[in-house]
Amino acid sequence: EDPSLERHFKGHRDAVTSVDFSLNKKQLASGSMDSCLMIWSMKPQMRAYRFVGHKDAVMCVQFSPSGHLVASGSRDKTVRLWVPSVKGESTVFKAHTATVRSVHFSSDGQSLVTASDDKTVKVWTVHRQKFLFSLSQHINWVRCARFSPDGRLIVSASDDKTVKLWDKTSRECIHSFCEHGGFVNHVDFHPSGTCIAAAGTDNTVKVWDVRMNRLLQHYQGNAVVNSLSFHPSGNYLVTASNDSTLKILDLLEGRLLYTLHGHQGPATCVAFSRAGDLFASGGSDEQVMVWKTNFDAADYGDVLKTQKSGTSVDGTHHTLQSEMDCGVHLKKTKTQDSGRNQEQQEEETSLANTLEHIIGQLDVLTQTVSILEQRLTLTEDKLKECLENQQKIIQNKMS
Repeated sequence: EDPSLERHFKGHRDAVTSVDFSLNKKQLASGSMDSCLMIWSMKPQMRAYRFVGHKDAVMCVQFSPSGHLVASGSRDKTVRLWVPSVKGESTVFKAHTATVRSVHFSSDGQSLVTASDDKTVKVWTVHRQKFLFSLSQHINWVRCARFSPDGRLIVSASDDKTVKLWDKTSRECIHSFCEHGGFVNHVDFHPSGTCIAAAGTDNTVKVWDVRMNRLLQHYQGNAVVNSLSFHPSGNYLVTASNDSTLKILDLLEGRLLYTLHGHQGPATCVAFSRAGDLFASGGSDEQVMVWKTNFDAADYGDVLKTQKSGTSVDGTHHTLQSEMDCGVHLKKTKTQDSGRNQEQQEEETSLANTLEHIIGQLDVLTQTVSILEQRLTLTEDKLKECLENQQKIIQNKMS
């Protein structure tokens, strides 16, 4: 079944900049250039809350993992933490010296990372709203920053055309990905934490492995990509583009699955719900839309059958450039015997796909093991060195 439009929320008075679901999917938050934050109820006939407080455009919103707080960042240089209830109380803190483009909670809900036009990424404690540290190697506006699922890494995307990977503990930049031909609008971690996807003004979506620091996939679109979100299964990616479309990419197959038309004008933001059965999008048409995903890891084989041709929803063919160099790929063999029944062939295709996926996963495991082995060797060498040094010290003291 194809993704379908489920709900349509109208209430913002200017372009929508950001959308996010609460954990239980009962609420959806959106931020807008109209300086307001809206909390929409997913239950029909329940009223929406409009939260007023920011003095300028709200650039980003996110629910905390528990759903008890919503963070927002604004052009007024502040971050606010809201209690998403009738009262809509919020606390405000002066976060940066320029527009705050991005807010993101760590998965334990303890930390908040913010990114700004002041070229810095900052990390805060949520409960005391205390500033912890700044990461400042970008040389232009920072559009987006995200914690890895395990909270050990931070990834940031900037108008300096780089995506930077940081170690939260050492606060050092581990790697800079510089393959973008334009500004990088959005970046996020794959649910497994092993790779990142970045969207750019060069009309591309790129997926990199953060352990090997190499490009895994490259999707070339026809318009600036403003936002992206991984499906919780890790198998799909949804993007929002300036040509008003939302696109769903199949990461296992490395190709475009669906093109959805809903917004009038640029689609600015998109986000899957935490369960993956819904996704929301916002646009410069002031509208927030909620879509039913209608495909899932479980019926993955069925999705493949319906989408064999790779045509998008509007019937046009899209060329999709994908540079898959991850894992081994089994070639799907066409059987010579035309007497084979359809079902058997489909079963074989689905089996081949499953095998392909398993081999891909095994490859990843092999890579991980070899990295661990390298680390062990390094640790052993260090230990040996320490012991030798200790021996020397003891010998020196003896003599």
